[in-house]
Amino acid sequence: MTIEKRASVTPLRSPPAEPAGSRDPDALNDIRVPLTGSADPGLLRSALALAARGWHVFPCAAGGKRPSFRQSWQDLATADPDQVRAWWSRQPYNIGVSCGPSGLVVIDLDVPRGTRPGGISAGEAAAGGTGTFARLCQRHGEPYPPVTFSVNTPSGGCHLYFAAAGGRLRNSAGLLGPLVDIRADGGYVVAPGSRIGQRAYTVRDGSPPMPLPPWIAALLQDGAATMPASARRLPVLGRAQGTAYALAALHEETRRVATAQPGTRNDTLNRAGFSLGQLAAAGLLPPAAVITALASAAREAGLPEGEARRTIRSGMAAGARKPRRSGGAS
Repeated sequence: MTIEKRASVTPLRSPPAEPAGSRDPDALNDIRVPLTGSADPGLLRSALALAARGWHVFPCAAGGKRPSFRQSWQDLATADPDQVRAWWSRQPYNIGVSCGPSGLVVIDLDVPRGTRPGGISAGEAAAGGTGTFARLCQRHGEPYPPVTFSVNTPSGGCHLYFAAAGGRLRNSAGLLGPLVDIRADGGYVVAPGSRIGQRAYTVRDGSPPMPLPPWIAALLQDGAATMPASARRLPVLGRAQGTAYALAALHEETRRVATAQPGTRNDTLNRAGFSLGQLAAAGLLPPAAVITALASAAREAGLPEGEARRTIRSGMAAGARKPRRSGGAS
C-alpha cells in the first residue's frame, strides 16, 4: 500500500510532530487538537499514549472490535502521532493495537459466553481463562498474576501484554488451555480506552510489558510444532464423553510414564506422546497441557529434560497425523 492511499483516509492537517523521543507517555492529558464531529478526546489521548509507547494502532469501529477502514489494518497500523491525531480527531473510534509490529504477545484470558463451548468441562468454564492460566503458572512455579501491562475487558476477561522475546509466535486458540488465546504476529487486540456498549477496556496494571517468560514461549512453540496445520484446524468436539475419555487417558498415560522403569522409560514416553497427540489433534486436549504433564512425569521417572522434550515432540507429532475423531475411537 502506498503513502498516497493512506493519505486518502487522513481527514485533517495535523500539528507538526514533536522530535523523536521527546514525548512522555504519561504526560499526554494536556494534548489539545481540534476535534470534529463526534470525536472523543479521551480516545484520542489513549491512542496517542499507546503510540508513544511505540505500539502500532489503528481505528476500530466506534463501540465495536472490527477495523473501521476497508484497507488492511496491518498496513494502516502506525505509531506516528500525526496520523493518530488525524484519525481520532475525526471520529470516536475504538483503538486496535497490531501486536506483531508493536513487539507484543498478548494472552487473552476469556470467559465463556452463553452456552458452554464444546469440549470444555463445567469446572473449566467456571474458572474461565484466568483460572486455567493461573493453574498453569502454579504448575511451573510462577506467580499469578504476572507484573506486566494488563487490561480488563468488557466481557469480564483480561489481556496480559508481554514483550516478544525472540522467535516468531502466531495467533492461537486454546493451545495453552481452555479459554486462553494468544494474539501475536498477525493479530490485534482492542486497547484500553475503547468501549463496547457501556463497558470499557480499562488498565488493570500499568507496568511496562515484561518479556514473555521462556516457559510460556516454549509451551507455545512446542505445542505449535506438534500440530500439523490440518490438525490445528479441527474443531473442538462437543461430546462430553470425548472430554472425559481424554482426561482419563491423560491421567493414565502420565502415570505410566512416571512409574516406568529404566530401559523402558523413553519408549513409554513416546507411546504416551503418540496416544495423547491423537487426542490433542482432535481438539480433546490442549497440546501445551499434554506437553507439560508428560514433561513433569518424565522428570519424575528420571529422564533428562532435553531428551524427554524431544521424545514428547516426536510422539505427539506422529499421533497428530492420526487424530482420534471421537472419545476412544481412532
